[in-house]
Amino acid sequence: MPRLALLAAALFACCAHAAPKETRIPAPALEAAAQLRERALADATAWQVTESLTTEIGPRLAGSEADARAVAWAQAKFRELGFDKVWTEPVTFPKWERRAESAQVLGPHAQPLAVTALGGSPGGTVEGEVVRFADLAALEAAPEGSLAGKIAFVDYRMEAARDGRGYGPGGAVRSRGPSLAIRKGAAGFLMRSAGTDSHRLPHTGITRFDEGLEPVPSAALANPDADQLARLLERGPVRVRLALDCGWDGTYTSYNVIGEITGRSRPQEVVLLGAHLDSWDLGTGAVDDAAGIGITMAAAHLIRQMPRRPARSIRVVAYANEEQGLLGGRAYAERHAGEAARHVLAAESDFGAGRVYAFNTGAPEHARKATEQIAQALAPLGIEYAPGEGGPGPDIGPLAARGVTWAWLAQDGSDYFHLHHTADDTLDKVDPEALAQNGAAWAVFAWLAAEAEGDFGSHVATPAR
Repeated sequence: MPRLALLAAALFACCAHAAPKETRIPAPALEAAAQLRERALADATAWQVTESLTTEIGPRLAGSEADARAVAWAQAKFRELGFDKVWTEPVTFPKWERRAESAQVLGPHAQPLAVTALGGSPGGTVEGEVVRFADLAALEAAPEGSLAGKIAFVDYRMEAARDGRGYGPGGAVRSRGPSLAIRKGAAGFLMRSAGTDSHRLPHTGITRFDEGLEPVPSAALANPDADQLARLLERGPVRVRLALDCGWDGTYTSYNVIGEITGRSRPQEVVLLGAHLDSWDLGTGAVDDAAGIGITMAAAHLIRQMPRRPARSIRVVAYANEEQGLLGGRAYAERHAGEAARHVLAAESDFGAGRVYAFNTGAPEHARKATEQIAQALAPLGIEYAPGEGGPGPDIGPLAARGVTWAWLAQDGSDYFHLHHTADDTLDKVDPEALAQNGAAWAVFAWLAAEAEGDFGSHVATPAR
């Protein structure tokens, strides 16, 4: 190779491996963010959207008639709020239905128990002696066949925490417990609700059965009823009848509903804000996740009202069927797999309506300064910069696995699991002032991310299998 060509090749290689230019946010954008923050705190859009969804649609179980109405509602609401583009993308999944459920203690201490079927449970009536286990590990240690004809009861008590850390082990009981019980021979499964309240309102949620197992009726007890059953078991053997009328019924096609505010100079690049449109069917899905829909729609709407448009586009995704397995999030990530680098940052609001208290991103070192600048703009809202903490929201996880950089706006979830997946998840539990603080935080974050000069590290990656 000629010497000149060798030199050119060396220079190219050097440039190709050079450190990326530091990402920063220009001063005018930061000044505008301060004004946006104050305007957003006085704005009621997040509350109005949340009120509209919970009042006009109510509970939105994936695959139900209300699911279809929610999709139509979301399209109309995006247009009403002035989004430039509104479209849908199909998401097809098996449909699960709940019709009726009950449980009773039999014998000399006969009494009803407050229960709800776990999503994915089959219907059926089982009657048998209850065997209590303190936690999932105790059930796992039970001898094979020891539960033949009996009902397993996992009595794990979930602890409340601001960051919701107790939901990991609590949710594991719901997801893994039924299959473990079946492997030990159980004819039915009961669990203390994965929740932190003390009301007679059981918490539902999806469960899965391992391949090759015959599913059994599986339900959650309200926490006071789990206490009652445990006390009865201290007195001697207890028989329970569990009757569930529920199950899978074909397939259904719902939609991710997407609204976009078009960027002024880099419209092909997007800052993605997500929340899920579906809910469980016991309450009206206010904190899970109408609040997230209200927060993200309001944030983009407030940016749309700025004197000038953001440099990048702001895209809000109202995801379908998050509750039964992140199905809308997975579908979006698959459909847009080749566009990961165009998704500059992605974040999801799916942890209720408590105030945002911390912020971080998964950006690499060259974008750390921009993350810090966003954090500084959020600080007047009582939000701390939390380097090294956080992660992608549920529906953002599949995008992050494909190379999209996440952002994290941590909400105070101290009482989130009092309400989560229960009949108590209703609008009166939402604080309008806390919701406005969320809307302000998300608007400031999205505006500054869209205005940043440089990238946040998103790239096309093949997710691990």
